Amino acid sequence: MTATNGRRWHVAITGALTLGLLTTAAHAQRQIEVAPNGRHLQTDDGKPFFYLGDTAWALFHRLTIEEADRYLRDRAEKGFNVVQAVALAELRGLDEPNAYGHLPLVNRDPATPNTAYFDHVDRVVARANELGLTVGLLPSWGRYWRDGDAQIFTPASALAYGRFLGKRYRDAKLIWILGGDSNVRSANERAIIDALARGLREGDGGRHLITFHPRGPGLSSVQVRDAKWLDFYMNQSSHAARDLDTGLYAEHDRALSPRRPVIDGEPRYEGIPVGFYNQGHDPRLRFDDDDTRQAAWWSILAGAAGHAYGNNNVWQMWAPGREPAIGANRPWFEAIEDPGARQMGILRRFMEANAFQTLEPRQDLILDGPTQGGAKVRAARAADGKRIIVYSPHGKPFTLDLREVAGAMHKQSWFDPRYGASYLFRTEQSQGIQSFVPPSSGEGEDWVLLIEQADGDTGAP
Repeated sequence: MTATNGRRWHVAITGALTLGLLTTAAHAQRQIEVAPNGRHLQTDDGKPFFYLGDTAWALFHRLTIEEADRYLRDRAEKGFNVVQAVALAELRGLDEPNAYGHLPLVNRDPATPNTAYFDHVDRVVARANELGLTVGLLPSWGRYWRDGDAQIFTPASALAYGRFLGKRYRDAKLIWILGGDSNVRSANERAIIDALARGLREGDGGRHLITFHPRGPGLSSVQVRDAKWLDFYMNQSSHAARDLDTGLYAEHDRALSPRRPVIDGEPRYEGIPVGFYNQGHDPRLRFDDDDTRQAAWWSILAGAAGHAYGNNNVWQMWAPGREPAIGANRPWFEAIEDPGARQMGILRRFMEANAFQTLEPRQDLILDGPTQGGAKVRAARAADGKRIIVYSPHGKPFTLDLREVAGAMHKQSWFDPRYGASYLFRTEQSQGIQSFVPPSSGEGEDWVLLIEQADGDTGAP
C-alpha cells in the first residue's frame, strides 16, 4: 500500500464510522457458527471454516492504525483468518494510554468505556474484516475480573460493558473470547463472567460465537462447561516444555457432551522461553518453528477444529523502548516474518484441500511406531474412508492398517509441512498392513503421509 493509498484508506474508514459504531457494511461478510455435527466451525452459508488464529493480544493497545494495518496485511497474506486481541490489555492496559493517548475506561470503570479509545478499536476491527480476517475479541484480560487487587469488574459493570461491546460490534465479523488467560475460582468470578456473556448476547443479539480462554495449561471445558453461552471449547496447551502432546487436550474435549468444536487458543509460542520462566538468552532454550508445527499438527489430527499460533514478540507488540515481557528480544515487525507463522498457513491450505471437516482421529490405525514422547505419530481418517493423514514429528518409521481406506488403488504422498511441498511416491494396491519410512528423520524433520483413494476408483474397501 502506498502512502497516498494509506491516507485515502484511513480517511475512508474514519468517515464510515458513525457515533463510534461500526456500520452495517461489515455485515456483508460471513459470520462464523458451529456446524450441525458439533465438530467444526463454518460460515453462516455452510462453508467449513478452518480456524487459524494468531495471538495479537496487544494489537489494540500498542499499535497505531498504520502499524495495525501492516500487521493485519501480513497475517492475511500468510493465511491466518483469525486474530485474537484484547480490548483491556494485559500489560498496563488500564493505565498506559494507547498510541493516540487514550485510556480504555473512564475512572477504570467498565461501565463507562472511553469512546475515543474504542474509536481506534473500531478502525482496527474494520480493517481486519476488510482483509477477510475474523477478530477473536477478548473483552478483558483475566486479571481485571479475577478476585484480588487488580479486579475492576462487578457483575453489574460486566453486564453493562458486555452490552456496550455487543452493540458496538454487532455487525463486525468476530468471535467473543472470554477468560483472558485466567480460570474461574469463585462464585463471584463466575457471576462476572456470566454477566459479561449475557451483556454480549443482549448487545449483539446472539450474532457471534462465545468461547473461553483459560489459564494454561487448562481447558475451558473444565472451567465453564455447563455455561449455556459457551459455543466451542478452547484450551491452552501453554509453554511448559518441548514435546508435550497437545493432542491430549483435543482428545479430552472431543469425548465430552455436549459436543462442541475444539481449538487450542494458546500453544507454545515461537520465540518464548521453554518452560515460560526460563528467560535465558540461549536460543536453544526458546521454542522455534519446529515446536509450533508439532503443537499444531498433533492438535489437529487429534480432532481440533483449527489452531492458534503465537509469537512471543508479536503477542505483546514489543519494540525497542518498551519493557520486554517473558524475554521478548526482537521487534514485532521483524518477528512477524519468523518461519512458524508461514508454516501455519501451509497447514491451513493442506487441511482445507483435504476436507479437514471430515477427519476423525484414528490412533488405532497405527500398528507400530512411536506412540509416546516427542516423536509420537498421530493419524486421522476421513469419515468416508477416502483418505488417511499421518504426522510423524521426527520422521520416524511407522506401520499402518490400511484396510479402512476406500478403494482398491491408493495414492501415497509425502507432504513437507515446513515448505508445503508434496511428493507422490506410489499408487498402490494396498489394503492390508504397510510400513512407511519418511524421507528424512531427526529433530525438526517432520513429515505428513497422505494416503487417498485414487481418482476414478470407486471400489469398496
